[in-house]
Amino acid sequence: MSAENKPLECLIIGSGPAGYTAAIYAARADLKPVVYTGLQMGGQLTTTTEVDNFPGYPKGITGPEMMEDLKNQAERFGSDIRFGIIDNVDFSKKPFKVVTDDRKEIFAETVIIATGATAKWLGLESEKRYNGNGVSACATCDGFFFRGQDVAVVGGGDTACEEASYLAKMCKKVYLIVRRDELRASKAMQHRVLNAPNIEILWNSSTKEIVGDGKVVTGAMIGNNKTGGLRQIDIQGFFVAIGHQPNTEIFKGQVELDEQGYIKTIPGSTRTNIEGVFAAGDVQDHVYRQAVTAAGTGCMAAIEAERWLAIRE
Repeated sequence: MSAENKPLECLIIGSGPAGYTAAIYAARADLKPVVYTGLQMGGQLTTTTEVDNFPGYPKGITGPEMMEDLKNQAERFGSDIRFGIIDNVDFSKKPFKVVTDDRKEIFAETVIIATGATAKWLGLESEKRYNGNGVSACATCDGFFFRGQDVAVVGGGDTACEEASYLAKMCKKVYLIVRRDELRASKAMQHRVLNAPNIEILWNSSTKEIVGDGKVVTGAMIGNNKTGGLRQIDIQGFFVAIGHQPNTEIFKGQVELDEQGYIKTIPGSTRTNIEGVFAAGDVQDHVYRQAVTAAGTGCMAAIEAERWLAIRE
């Protein structure tokens, strides 16, 4: 192997809280990490306005600012952060091989996958327009900003019911927009939603348009799937809870995935079924999906990569 293709000690794929935290720890361990950011440098948080629940920011911070802070901290310790994507991997032999979008081959002794997950959206133009200004895909992240207000949640599964129940504790009213005439959620979650006095379920309903004043959300146009009738509800927050899609397409057949496409890790660790390959953040977490938990697993992955290299030597 030529000097140009000498294996990296640590390659990190992805640049959200998990990827950047892994880079901070790996760089401090002198692993000289290289980070490929993906097309959305900084990950999902770069589309978020206010972040109020990440430790260390008592006055809050915007998502893009926080991710820039993490990036700068990783670079301070010597991380090599490169804008670009990895579009092919080969974990069948060591060193691992990845191919970048410009067809460059890179070899690495350890790989930390931190490619995250992408929220599924309805596909409305108005949804994009008001994303971060009333439209959200995370009640735990953004519900605080809508205390005492009226909001809507779209979806009929466990996630939607959990989001609606969470919001019901702090919001005046929660509309749950359900496509069918029944919920897909577990019986326990259904019971919780059906017995909440401030949750109104709109059965057989679809969102036709999100209404706003040009700056923030003020309502939504709801269509009845059976009658074709239209109704406008007045709301200040609109939460999409129809699921997430883990960004694992290039890892199919390379590491073990669960039935939803998330990377399987050994419980209590970030280790995958391939020795030397680790997964951190939302790409392996379909339960919490928080910036702080992603950062925690990024830390774990870097420490585990360092220990794996030490043991192997």
